[in-house]
Amino acid sequence: MLIQDAHLVSNRQISEGTFLIELEPIEEYPEIFPGQFFNIQVSEGYYPLLRRPFSISNVADGNLFFMFKVVGEGTKILSNKSKGDKINLLGPLGNSFDLSSSNDRLFILAGGIGIAPFPYVLSRLNADTKYTVLFGVRNKSEVHNYGLSNVFYSSDDGSIGFHGNVIDLLGEQIKELKNEEIKVYACGPNAMLRALKNFTDQKNIDCDVSMESAMACGFGICQGCPIEYKNEESYKLICKDGPIFNIKDITI
Repeated sequence: MLIQDAHLVSNRQISEGTFLIELEPIEEYPEIFPGQFFNIQVSEGYYPLLRRPFSISNVADGNLFFMFKVVGEGTKILSNKSKGDKINLLGPLGNSFDLSSSNDRLFILAGGIGIAPFPYVLSRLNADTKYTVLFGVRNKSEVHNYGLSNVFYSSDDGSIGFHGNVIDLLGEQIKELKNEEIKVYACGPNAMLRALKNFTDQKNIDCDVSMESAMACGFGICQGCPIEYKNEESYKLICKDGPIFNIKDITI
């Protein structure tokens, strides 16, 4: 974990309300693993006071890429940053997806901005990994293909791809698979993940999820991001013990 400044290299809109920024850190940073995140100080002033957590979307030529959707004052400020602006980073933080899985088929499920961590995940998969990306959106205006391949879309209004939610799309996809061991990586809103938990429990499918939460500190000091952990009848912290959890172990 390191606190350092980075210079903004580019800031571009990739779909309606969704931006991708590229940052060049001033110093060398520790190795970053797929699924980790950074806490970013979006303003040099006192407002907004708290840092915002962002999954690492990609790493290329020493630069860091973050994808975000404008949903509040912090992300609005970040979307207006210009080339050369200085941005302070804290990270890398949290655990990561286990990419050593030996399952026959990997499905990556994302709802909306939950797609953010997966370009880097895909770049780090073994070359022989059989995978499919399922990207759920409300409508086609939210669609982009940054860092994605072998991707199928679902939309709530039917304007692109499968007409329905991304869990239903997963159900359609696995109908064709016989006697294959399936693994799922997922990130998205809690309502989507609760539905996914029910689905994977019924189908006995192994699933790891990246949980989203406000993370003021990013490393467990503020205790502000608890999640109920079933196996120990206690709570874990999303920032320190996650953000990646096996879906069977948590209450969403």
